[in-house]
Amino acid sequence: MAETANFVLPARGIVVDATIVQGETWELNLLWSTTTDGTTATPVNITGYTARMMIRQGYESSTPLISLTDTAGIALGGSAGTIKATLTSTQTAGLTAGKCVYDLELVSPAGVVTNIARGTLTIIRNVTR
Repeated sequence: MAETANFVLPARGIVVDATIVQGETWELNLLWSTTTDGTTATPVNITGYTARMMIRQGYESSTPLISLTDTAGIALGGSAGTIKATLTSTQTAGLTAGKCVYDLELVSPAGVVTNIARGTLTIIRNVTR
């Protein structure tokens, strides 16, 4: 299942809560854009940016359940402003049913960190396995 969000970045990123069935491939598709007139969206050029995403059992958990980067699991679309994070079926199968938290950050070539998305993931057991 894929979660898709097109957004003009607010001051603290966006909240995207989602449900994942164990063993399914899951995608988070985002389009980062800006607007100067309040209506026309222009994609942010993220060429040269890096990305990182972590899923943890809770905010205070010291060890991430899953870590993704722009070299493993996150695809950045350069001038199109697209961000696609993918969890494989093997990764989601390893998640325990219940709730966990995540966030996704982009790091500009100058080292500026921007929290793009965050939220709660509800993991539910699959029947077919």
